[in-house]
Amino acid sequence: MSQQTRREFFENSMLAAAAATAAGSAMSSERLAAEGSRSANERLRVAVLGVGGRGRAHLGEYLKRKDCDVVAVVDPDEAIGQTKGVERVEQESGRKPAFYTDMRKVMDDKSIDIISIATPNHWHALASIWAIQSGKDVYVEKPVSHNVSEGRRIVQAARKYGKIVQTGTQCRSMQGTIDAIEYVKSGRIGDVKLARGFCYKKRESIGPRGKYDVPPSVDYSLWLGPAPEKPLSRSRFHYDWHWIWDTGNGDLGNQGIHQMDICRWGLGVDDLGQSVTSYGGRLGYTDAGETANTQVSIHEFGDKRIVFEVRGLIKKPRRVGVIFYGSEGYVELTKYTVGAAYDPDGKLVKSFKGGGDHFGNFLSAVRSRKVEDLHADILEGHLSSALCHLGNISYRLGERITTSEAKSRLAQSTESLETFQKVVNHLGDNNIDLEKTKLQFGRQLTVDGQSEVFTDEGTAEANAMLTRGYRKPFVVPSAREV
Repeated sequence: MSQQTRREFFENSMLAAAAATAAGSAMSSERLAAEGSRSANERLRVAVLGVGGRGRAHLGEYLKRKDCDVVAVVDPDEAIGQTKGVERVEQESGRKPAFYTDMRKVMDDKSIDIISIATPNHWHALASIWAIQSGKDVYVEKPVSHNVSEGRRIVQAARKYGKIVQTGTQCRSMQGTIDAIEYVKSGRIGDVKLARGFCYKKRESIGPRGKYDVPPSVDYSLWLGPAPEKPLSRSRFHYDWHWIWDTGNGDLGNQGIHQMDICRWGLGVDDLGQSVTSYGGRLGYTDAGETANTQVSIHEFGDKRIVFEVRGLIKKPRRVGVIFYGSEGYVELTKYTVGAAYDPDGKLVKSFKGGGDHFGNFLSAVRSRKVEDLHADILEGHLSSALCHLGNISYRLGERITTSEAKSRLAQSTESLETFQKVVNHLGDNNIDLEKTKLQFGRQLTVDGQSEVFTDEGTAEANAMLTRGYRKPFVVPSAREV
């Protein structure tokens, strides 16, 4: 859509909205975005980056709308891009989109309005920044970054170029979650100082470390992008990149980012806090994976605290959620759309339930050009993603110690000991020999939450992990270069 066409569209939209109001037929902005316009001149042109996993949901959201056209599909795996992307779009819309293995091609296309990003984590920031710099609005999946610095660079770019950038933390648009958070903030469970997030999802071994062949349909250099060029060390190419540090962030940054975001939202904390400590391990098997499958991350915000726990050896059905503990009760969110408030004795006080339309909210903001209309602006996505990254930095800089020594290090806090005991019980339930097992106990790091750096003496190593080296030409720009 050209600038002139876009301007004309917004002017016409304003006139149409005024007429509708006069006629007594006002609609919510989300409903307008969902129903949209059938006019080709008013439809938003969308390119979807990555269709092997979450990108399929992106395609589905845009394809079901009358006001969007998916005009391009990008995937460095040509086989997946063609079958899961191009063919699907053509079948459902009757229009065949352009296909590229190199996302730079769509960045150069001035007719594209929106870039929707569902690539592996290590590509999220650079793809977002390139899209913003090329004049496009962006929907980017969680975590929005692979490291702390990257997230801040996206925020900087979005503000500099005046672009609408939505984070893929869809709980922010779910009415059940919204109502629960409003209840927490209302004071009806008293003073809330603690939020616990949990990600209990069984993660099997991904097989032995080795040297494996990249699928012939994949352009490996384009797939790696900013990541260092190394031989493929895992047997399954797709998805298992989550468990490799160069490309993923473990379940803390995969599933856990959703619940970390809700914790931060409910507590009302808007920076990276004052300290972080994380411990755990990749336990129960030896495989090609590098990230933790059992992990606790503790974040301090003055008198408030977030405790996040990952259990990857869980035998029961998966469970993800958040609990807010107040002086007069607690609120628990057990699904993206469901939660409940309880009194101190565990008696149900109020239930929360309801879904939402996160993509619709994004499209509404694209049309209004108001960042404040977004439910999950990129700044929110950056802060919540960065907390996950801080936890992983602490964990990676830790040392291997016995469970008894870990217990002694946590002895100053009853709450920390209770969490640790739950971890120990979980490991015991999964036949982990605690006498022979050592945990990775992370370094306790002091944080300047506003400046987003570590401040302890001797933390040069930790601060270096706030960013990374990049493989040219796939370089995330510095603050001066955005």
